[in-house]
Amino acid sequence: MTQKRPIFAVAPMIDWTDRHCRYFHRQISREALLYTEMVVADAIIHGPRDRLLGHDAAEHPLALQLGGSDPSKLADAVKIAEPYGYDEINLNVGCPSDRVQSGTFGACLMLTPETVAECIAAMKRVATVPVTVKCRIGVDEQEPEQALPELITRVLDAGADAIWIHARKAWLKGLSPKENREIPPLDYEIVYRMKQRWPDVYIGINGGIHTLDEAAAHLAHVDGVMLGRAAYQNAAILADIDQRFFGAPAAEPDWEALRDRMMAYAERHIASGGRLQHVARHMVGLFTGLPGARRYRQILSTDAAKAGAGPEVLAAAFAAVDFSGTEQEAVSA
Repeated sequence: MTQKRPIFAVAPMIDWTDRHCRYFHRQISREALLYTEMVVADAIIHGPRDRLLGHDAAEHPLALQLGGSDPSKLADAVKIAEPYGYDEINLNVGCPSDRVQSGTFGACLMLTPETVAECIAAMKRVATVPVTVKCRIGVDEQEPEQALPELITRVLDAGADAIWIHARKAWLKGLSPKENREIPPLDYEIVYRMKQRWPDVYIGINGGIHTLDEAAAHLAHVDGVMLGRAAYQNAAILADIDQRFFGAPAAEPDWEALRDRMMAYAERHIASGGRLQHVARHMVGLFTGLPGARRYRQILSTDAAKAGAGPEVLAAAFAAVDFSGTEQEAVSA
């Protein structure tokens, strides 16, 4: 990656960061780098490409995250994805799910850094945009001080343009994917040390970051910060990113304009055969902490799921929120 300014990204999250989620997030932040869910190379080669790779032009800057361990298949997936115009291609070397393990990719690849390097080299040969890696600090009994530098060395030699590091180990046996996001201890310092070792390499950090103050503190040590669940579950946090990290003028969020854009988007989606729930499910956590947020959540969670629900449900949900105050709800969100 060639960016010299601090970068803020929303992490790729399976079942969460689909095209509707990304369109929603883009309405709140113009600058944050957004990621697709992980898409398996085999699915792109053999599956419904438009459904897997299609996106709204408004989503950019947008990165495609690929899963796989076969260099030739990953290269084919990159070539197939090229016309869709992604700004970055990222290889998943960190997902610990059983499905990924059965395919011997994701976090499993931490055990075979030579394979990761072969994959990156193959992707780089055909890519016209930066190719990056998102990894863990190690898996299972690996010693991160050895495993992580070895992986970084190999992928950089293969041409990787940037490294995003989730600052936890992944335990491939004994922990669920959810537990792998919470139980292994965070080790931010090792990520900082990797940046010190490779000062000219773009290195970003991910894992357990909940606030923009925490993000800013990390940017004193690394080049980029990636938020996952914190950005998804309270999307309003994205409203301050452009001003804080990208130098945009300070401005109060225009929630009415957001409502109108999302209603128009939902109307287009429904007209093409979709359902309101596909869009609304990503918006539930938007107003955490504001008066009326509970009613907002109730409307989106129940009415948006009903057959025939239309954009007016979004209007009703927004109408339940009191934007004049910022006091916490009496019952915690």
